[in-house]
Amino acid sequence: MLAARIRTLIEEGELRPGARLPPDRALASALVVGRSTAVAAYDLLAGEGRIVRRQGSGTRVAGTAPAPARPTTDAPAFLHLLEPQDGVIMLACAAPDTPPPELVAAYTRTLPQLADTVGDIGYHPMGHIALRRAIAARYQSRGLSTTPDQILVTNGGQQALTLLARALIRPGDRVLVQAPTYPGALEAFREETAVLRALPVSLTGFAAALAEHRPVLVYVIATFHNPTGAVLPEQSRRRLAETTAAAGVMLVDDEVLSDLGFPGERAPLPLAAYHDQVITIGSLSKVVWGGLRIGWLRAPAPVIARLARLRAVHDLGGNIPAQLAAADLLPRLDAPQRRGAQQRQARHDHLRAELAHHLPDWQAPAVPGGQTLWVRLPHGDGSSFAQQALRHGVAVLPGSGLDADGRSAEYLRLHFLAPPDQLSEAVHRLAAAWRSYKTGPGRDTFLPTMAI
Repeated sequence: MLAARIRTLIEEGELRPGARLPPDRALASALVVGRSTAVAAYDLLAGEGRIVRRQGSGTRVAGTAPAPARPTTDAPAFLHLLEPQDGVIMLACAAPDTPPPELVAAYTRTLPQLADTVGDIGYHPMGHIALRRAIAARYQSRGLSTTPDQILVTNGGQQALTLLARALIRPGDRVLVQAPTYPGALEAFREETAVLRALPVSLTGFAAALAEHRPVLVYVIATFHNPTGAVLPEQSRRRLAETTAAAGVMLVDDEVLSDLGFPGERAPLPLAAYHDQVITIGSLSKVVWGGLRIGWLRAPAPVIARLARLRAVHDLGGNIPAQLAAADLLPRLDAPQRRGAQQRQARHDHLRAELAHHLPDWQAPAVPGGQTLWVRLPHGDGSSFAQQALRHGVAVLPGSGLDADGRSAEYLRLHFLAPPDQLSEAVHRLAAAWRSYKTGPGRDTFLPTMAI
């Protein structure tokens, strides 16, 4: 299995000719396997001519090193999506896994509208006007005056982040983020070779960091923070919006999780309520279904116009049938939202109870909303334990991958969206993995591209 994984990385170009591979002892330690397993994998690949092993110069991929290529992601959050494994319980990637009946009904209701469409080629880089109006109306209902020309529809929240990074960041620009934070944001900013600077989730020391680092962009998740579930208090929200505006720095408020409060938990106002220059990201993939790739940006109209021009070059527009269904669904979102809130809280409570019973040394604080627990291990390293967990059939996200400073190594992110019986089975497997991990080989290093 290890040899097959390395072979795939070589064939796909992730490990390029001339690339240096870790010594067998380091590889075994990183992947929590016996040294004999690593040696056998290297011997097999050497026999195939895929790697070269020389005393004193180490192990390298066979062939002459070409000119450097632009690197691709090795973030576990994305690799788990690209390389799903049968029998593995996925507690790494969080989104609803079943389309609700309201979504199916919305598609049914909008089919006649689609059938009657004439004189429209379906290319709408800013998004279909019906959906932009519906999104603007939803912000209006929250007390935030919004017009359709302030809305850009995207293929999910991740595309919104990518567009912002391309439009606003130049190589070497500094970006302030919370630590930990959503790993997809870190990847989008790194893709533009931004220099990331981290602050605590509470944003303690924000004004001083703003003056010291002079960032071009500040990215925050102020409501039901990913991964900790924290909600920034009203006074801090106002101060954050006003301070960034006074400094002439763009503030991005990721509100993708803002509709995921538990029963009785009301989402605060968006940061844009405190200053009209704030850019807000929204999405339906977390509250409705992961496969409904409908997201959006709310920003001043000139910013939206610029982003639309950039989007038109890379993507002429999104899925119009999905946008029509989303426009129909948005005014009817309260029922599935209430139902989802009750289900998420029940599963949150179930996962915490299972962890407390089977892994009592793990710290898993309760959250008021969102989809994830930020779990602290009593000792060891989350990255190497994630390898052990995967060997036991559970995919989790290690904390260091969510931290711009590479810290949070003692943490894991676990989502609680799976059915209770699946969550119970996942905890049983995690407990078995933890027992093996505590008695296994070294636990200090991790090679993301070697994940098996």
